[in-house]
Amino acid sequence: MKDLFQFNYEVYASADELSEQDLQLVKAAREVTQTAYAPYSNFKVGAAALLQNGKIVTGSNQENASFPVGTCAERVLLGTASVAYPKTGIKTLAVSYHNLNGSSNKPISPCGMCRQALKEFEDYTQSTIRIILAGMEGKVYVLETVSQLLPLSFSNDDMK
Repeated sequence: MKDLFQFNYEVYASADELSEQDLQLVKAAREVTQTAYAPYSNFKVGAAALLQNGKIVTGSNQENASFPVGTCAERVLLGTASVAYPKTGIKTLAVSYHNLNGSSNKPISPCGMCRQALKEFEDYTQSTIRIILAGMEGKVYVLETVSQLLPLSFSNDDMK
């Protein structure tokens, strides 16, 4: 017998089709790409989150000459949210990017490490994170939960 993982997501032709609240998050994610430190990849990523308490936090990728030391925008955002608003869940997270070496016109998805960190944050705060994936222009994807990005995730329950 084969198991099949499937999930649904919404596709929008552009961010302009989103609700005003979602559009503002995408704009914030796009804007915060300007704070990224990406001299090696020239691939600037920004993330913006609407927290359960109504606050908005942002993060951008921060590279390092010692490549494993760099941190992705999503994990910078999670650290910022955790310190500023402990144990507060994220309602919606928007991720965007500005590729200085090419186009930025299709949705971007978090890397594997960030998928795991986001899933753990969902578990920790007991709150699903709705996620919006975008570029600087073009199509936008909306998923109801980051868990859809990592269906066979490793969790605290696995260590019990």
